[in-house]
Amino acid sequence: MSVGSWCIRAIPGAAPPARAGLLGSAFLQVSAARPRAGRCRAAQHGRVRLGGRVVARAGAAETPVAGTDEDAGAGFSETFPLRRCQAVEGKAWVRVDAEPDAEGKCKVVVGCNVAGKWVLHWGVSYDDEHGREWDQPPLEMRPPGSVAIKDYAIETPLEILPNSEGRLLYEVQIKFDKDIPIAAVNFVLKEEETGAWFQHKGRDFRIPLNGSFNGGGKQDIDIWPGDLGHALKKYEGSSSQPQNTSPQDTGLSGKHISGFYEEYPILKSEYVQNLVTVTVRRDIKTHKRLVVFDTDIPGDVVIHWGVCKDNNMTWEIPPEPHPPTTKIFRQKALQTLLQQKADGAGNSISFSLDAEYSCLFFVLKLDEYTWLRNLENGSDFCVPLTRVGQHGSTQDPDKAEAQKVEDKSSQADGLISDIRNLVVGLSSRRGQKAKNKVLQEDILQEIERLAAVAYSIFRSPTIDSVDESVHLDDTLSAKPACSGTGSGFEILCQGFNWESHKSGKCYVELGRKAKDLSSLGFTIVWSPPPTDSVSPEGYMPRDLYNLNSRYGSMDELKELVKIFHEAGIKVLGDAVLNHRCAQFQNNNGVWNIFGGRMNWDDRAVVADDPHFQGRGNKSSGDNFHAAPNIDHSQEFVRNDLKEWLCWMRKEVGYDGWRLDFVRGFWGGYVKDYLEASEPYFAVGEYWDSLSYTYGEMDYNQDAHRQRIVDWINATNGTAGAFDVTTKGILHAALERSEYWRLSDEKGKPPGVLGWWPSRAVTFIENHDTGSTQGHWRFPYGMELQGYAYILTHPGTPAVFYDHIFSHLQPEIAKFISIRRRLKIHCRSKIKILKADRSLYAAEIDEKLTMKIGSEHFEPNGPQNWIVAAEGQDYKIWEVAS
Repeated sequence: MSVGSWCIRAIPGAAPPARAGLLGSAFLQVSAARPRAGRCRAAQHGRVRLGGRVVARAGAAETPVAGTDEDAGAGFSETFPLRRCQAVEGKAWVRVDAEPDAEGKCKVVVGCNVAGKWVLHWGVSYDDEHGREWDQPPLEMRPPGSVAIKDYAIETPLEILPNSEGRLLYEVQIKFDKDIPIAAVNFVLKEEETGAWFQHKGRDFRIPLNGSFNGGGKQDIDIWPGDLGHALKKYEGSSSQPQNTSPQDTGLSGKHISGFYEEYPILKSEYVQNLVTVTVRRDIKTHKRLVVFDTDIPGDVVIHWGVCKDNNMTWEIPPEPHPPTTKIFRQKALQTLLQQKADGAGNSISFSLDAEYSCLFFVLKLDEYTWLRNLENGSDFCVPLTRVGQHGSTQDPDKAEAQKVEDKSSQADGLISDIRNLVVGLSSRRGQKAKNKVLQEDILQEIERLAAVAYSIFRSPTIDSVDESVHLDDTLSAKPACSGTGSGFEILCQGFNWESHKSGKCYVELGRKAKDLSSLGFTIVWSPPPTDSVSPEGYMPRDLYNLNSRYGSMDELKELVKIFHEAGIKVLGDAVLNHRCAQFQNNNGVWNIFGGRMNWDDRAVVADDPHFQGRGNKSSGDNFHAAPNIDHSQEFVRNDLKEWLCWMRKEVGYDGWRLDFVRGFWGGYVKDYLEASEPYFAVGEYWDSLSYTYGEMDYNQDAHRQRIVDWINATNGTAGAFDVTTKGILHAALERSEYWRLSDEKGKPPGVLGWWPSRAVTFIENHDTGSTQGHWRFPYGMELQGYAYILTHPGTPAVFYDHIFSHLQPEIAKFISIRRRLKIHCRSKIKILKADRSLYAAEIDEKLTMKIGSEHFEPNGPQNWIVAAEGQDYKIWEVAS
């Protein structure tokens, strides 16, 4: 049987099958997307390119395998470290001892039985207060070791209490007088080693001290990632209303406290270190290679693997016979279940391969969503098979790299030849009549397409499909994929519109809305440009270190950020890095000399903008002609901007950036700025026109979203980008009742959302497109259809200021609540069920179904679907719990 005709092409510098290089290796060491492959130019022989980096060698050191006889030949052996995430189950409990003890004290006891470094983050609500605000308890109520957190909370470590079963228990006791004027104790549990927060039903625990506890039921405790601070999430729905207190329940006399005890299942994810050893021996008699896998990971372990010839880094399926318990994965790779070792300490398997193969690629699959790759770089493992036994040597790395370059060159040569043939054919038709105009346009489009493919060979690859549904094993305590990408569960609110500067008190007014935005479920707010600016809106910055603007003073800005942090919301600064207005004129009267702390001269201005006589290098992007475009290739410019961004992070407290007009400069400079300033979240505005033919929007918008993806790729995935493609397609789909546009040719979402969802920031309106500018206003009356789409789909959704503070708020709030309750995240799995003229329907993570459009639709299948929200031309269902 010949080698399978399907293989997976890997391009050096690209990401692994799941685009791990683009997702960030730190995340994929925990859980990665399933390896995928996409068609490419190399499919001439039925091959499929998997735009993935599979060139990670097993290691430079090669050790002879001891204990083998001469016929076995010398061998290669390498042990790779692995890191996986496993769930630890346990319980937490809350107890109120209402009867005073010998000291006359009542007690609130909180504990758990899961190992960790546990801290109780807590505060109280006083009898004379309304609502659910946190305050610090009196000193006599604070257990030993308590630490004050600003002016609203206390953190108290849980003590370790051994029990008779030998399992550690963690517990803290809060003692108080029965007549203390406190209405409730509020708390969340924090595990300091992982930075995870544990809540009750996605909300703070609340223990009333003036009546019975109504927390209700044994429900799983939710986990929230990172140091979110106070007010992680307010109560929703009817339980968010202040409790009505009768006169006899308040004050110092007649206070009633009910005792109770409740337990709650708790699930903590923790990292576990394991190893996998791969050994290759040469069998002199059969001229085959004996490959042995051995790992200490317990349970079912599958190796997802393939081989290649001549070090061409192209996956192939070897001919049968295959190892036992092996199945073919989509005609592109093999999946072999390892066998449990006799001592039960892990799994292993061995099999033979023909000597013609030079490398073996593999990843380890633990379940449908968990794939373990090389910790060193997040790539697939690559084990050398060539010339094993010849002093342990493999092909010289320089020669292997040369081979890969030669392979790319041959691909490009073929494409260039095709382009030349098309050009010759086009030239021969130039003199023909207009009846051939359509043919000529088709040829030009094909030339453009081939040129783009040729270009892509010598840079990071085009992305056919990335970020397929990734299950976060540690869904809410997972670390960000990499700097600038957040946790994956972000919901962004634009906190201003085009008119917000006019009051001069925007910061103060926005700060008053922080608690409302927190209770609605937003995790990030995008604040306006903070610097001194020629234009009052802030997008013509001048002195970057002067943070007194039409939106408010620097002190008011710092107070705004503090208020949002206290409400558990991150804050993005609007950073305008593409251009800067000068303070002085040169000898020719041109404004290109800058003042302030960044007192640049005309060397900081690009040379190819005729309006400002710059002496820098040519622009690396499109020029913004209203102001001098900054030359980011100048080292002094980059150093100053990095210093400024770091100063803003430290001085103001920004958590990240919204980057204005990123079309104007190369994304690689953005990578430099973000690596220096280390934002929690960053998003760029890459806005250009979609593709149209004779005034009609094209169905295929791959070229448009590819430009956005190229920019994200240039930042090395450190920033996301606004999904302008999705916004444009939503316009056409809703306005013209052409909902078929919402599914691309592969049945995926047609925007950046369908290619790189973890970097797609979806939106339907902003201060430019809507507000009083209205450059590209979303179809009127259809806003809720748009929000029903972006707030149920993967990607990071953004809600516009004018919409959230309008009559649309109740429904938007409902969509956000559904998203958070069902834990829809930026990489959620989507299955498009229908996309035709007047209906679009999709299922997300197998727990939510939505539809927009006028046509009737009802979900079916084994699940019991219940309606979660519905309105004019939209409906959302969730699986009944």
